Amino acid sequence: MSKIITIDELKANNTKSSIWLLIDGKVYDCTKFIDEHPGGDEVILAESGKDATEAFEDVGHSDEARALLPEMLLGTFDKNSGMDIKKLSTAPTSAQKAIEHGSNMMYFIPLSLMGAYFAWRYYSGA
Repeated sequence: MSKIITIDELKANNTKSSIWLLIDGKVYDCTKFIDEHPGGDEVILAESGKDATEAFEDVGHSDEARALLPEMLLGTFDKNSGMDIKKLSTAPTSAQKAIEHGSNMMYFIPLSLMGAYFAWRYYSGA
C-alpha cells in the first residue's frame, strides 16, 4: 500500500538534501537523481516541494526518464490535506518573480532606446 503524503510533508522537502516532487498526484523523492539530471540541479530545485506536473510535461521527458519514476515513488498526494494542487503549483517563487521582472526589462530598455533615438532625430532636424 502506498503512503499518503500531506501538503506539509511535500513543502518541507524542497532543499538539495531532500527533493520531493509532485507529478500527476504522486510524490517522488528525486534527491539521489539530482546529480544525474541532464537539465542540472537548479531545474529540479525550482520545482521541489510543489506540483511539478506542468514543468515535467512541458519539457517532454523521454520514456527512459519516465521509467525512472517508479523507483523514486514515495506515495500519493493527500488531496484533502488543506490545499488545492493547482494553488500549490501557481504560487509564485522568487525565481519566477525575477524572471518576470527580467522579461519586463527586456521590452522596456529597447523601447526606451528607440524613443530616445527618434526624439534625437526629431529635435536635431536630421
